[in-house]
Amino acid sequence: MWSPSDTPDWLRTGLDHLWFPYTQMKTMTPPLPAVATRGSEIVLADGRRLVDGVASWWTAAHGYNHPHILTAMAEQMARLPHVMFGGLMNEPAARLAGRLAAKLPGDLNRCFFAESGSVSVEVAMKMAVQYRLNRGEQRSKILCFEGGYHGDTIATMAVCDPEEGMHSRFAGLLPRHVVAPLPVDGERRGHVAALVEAHGHELAAILIEPLVQGAGGMRFHDADLLRFLRDLADAHGLMLIFDEIFVGFGRTGALFACEKAGVVPDIVTLSKALTGGVAPLSACVATERVFEGFWSDDPEHALMHGPTYMAHALGCAAANASLDLFETEDRLAQAAAIEAQLAAELAPARDLPGVRDVRTLGAIGVVELDTPPDTERLRARFIDRGVWVRPFGSIVYLTPALTIAPDDLSRLTGAIIAELRAG
Repeated sequence: MWSPSDTPDWLRTGLDHLWFPYTQMKTMTPPLPAVATRGSEIVLADGRRLVDGVASWWTAAHGYNHPHILTAMAEQMARLPHVMFGGLMNEPAARLAGRLAAKLPGDLNRCFFAESGSVSVEVAMKMAVQYRLNRGEQRSKILCFEGGYHGDTIATMAVCDPEEGMHSRFAGLLPRHVVAPLPVDGERRGHVAALVEAHGHELAAILIEPLVQGAGGMRFHDADLLRFLRDLADAHGLMLIFDEIFVGFGRTGALFACEKAGVVPDIVTLSKALTGGVAPLSACVATERVFEGFWSDDPEHALMHGPTYMAHALGCAAANASLDLFETEDRLAQAAAIEAQLAAELAPARDLPGVRDVRTLGAIGVVELDTPPDTERLRARFIDRGVWVRPFGSIVYLTPALTIAPDDLSRLTGAIIAELRAG
């Protein structure tokens, strides 16, 4: 078992100056020093190799170090690594915007680039609200859902689950929106419809993670729910925003969850696997109708948002290379094969004590437990088995690279079954 005494000098020095995410620093388990990645493996400083079961927070769709992506970034670095996007533009961003517009359904044609998923959601919210302001309407609330997660910034915390999420301590700071139960059945749909009827005069949009609520508990829902929300939004003149930061780029078995569901939102947000997991980049893509709401001779009708590194040329080059791979290598067939393997190899967990549910969708496999386990202990035991699996709450899940080898996937599922059996 690795111990702090094995820490390389660079990490030992850095630990005195670093602040880690979602971590009580006083009691945290020291982080593992990673020195290399390849394929679906993370290589540690002591030479151990871990099969990555979560694709670095769901980003590395093609595995690590794919040569096509690295080559594209190196070539772009030599030409133009970055130039401001105000008054200037760069070729990779222009190409990426056109390619995303061509691949997304409907007339989702207008791309606003940023550096992170949270910011893309904030931009989507601003688009929805300012669209109304430009029409002289004061409609500034968002309908969001219990179990939802959209980011950790102030604006996005306000549209996450206010009770089960990690942001309840900031309730006094956050603006109040309209939080609804996920309308998975007729009774809840009636409740959501009543909320929209009551608050429609102040609502600008409905915001949801389509098909899967990710960090809120890996909860799945069907396309009928999304069609219900599309109809509800249309009936009340609301925008429908899909947060596809987690589910986009093959994770559900289709390139985009909205495509799989057959529902076109007014705005979609993309990040995580957009660049294949090698660079920070996000896109907020709106329909022509939304864009036209800002098209005016009045400068105050412009969208006043501009991240310093928006449309970063290296990130856009990586994203274009990632799209190349979706076009030339059958990632969606790989996602289907992963789904079948996950379903078969996680099925034995259904018969284990303490297991509430086992579910799979695309390259997502979830074992939900009756009660939350000791996650620190469980994570350490997974490391001892040579796998990188990060349970949270009552969820043990896998979201591997779409390129993972079947044997490596079996190592991951086998480790989960073995640990659940061991208790």
